[in-house]
Amino acid sequence: MSNQSQGQNQSQKQSGSQSQSNPRDTNEGSRQANEGEGNRTAARKYNRATEDYVRSGKVAKAAEDAERALEKEDEGAELREAEEEGRRRAKADDD
Repeated sequence: MSNQSQGQNQSQKQSGSQSQSNPRDTNEGSRQANEGEGNRTAARKYNRATEDYVRSGKVAKAAEDAERALEKEDEGAELREAEEEGRRRAKADDD
């Protein structure tokens, strides 16, 4: 091996650029390939969790809690302000 190629090999080892995988190519440290946009695994997991929550019977109580929070003077005003801000941002995205 020439001195020049030995130097390049040493540089690669020091910089860590020698055939290491990109951390973005795996999901949370697993060996599965990155599914990218439209990640079916994440969608299935989200859908399953949502269905479990609905079946748990906690939706009605959460809705009642949210309604009571809106009726409170300070918290209600803050929640309505946050909702309005979200609507403004959504409208700006549509324009």
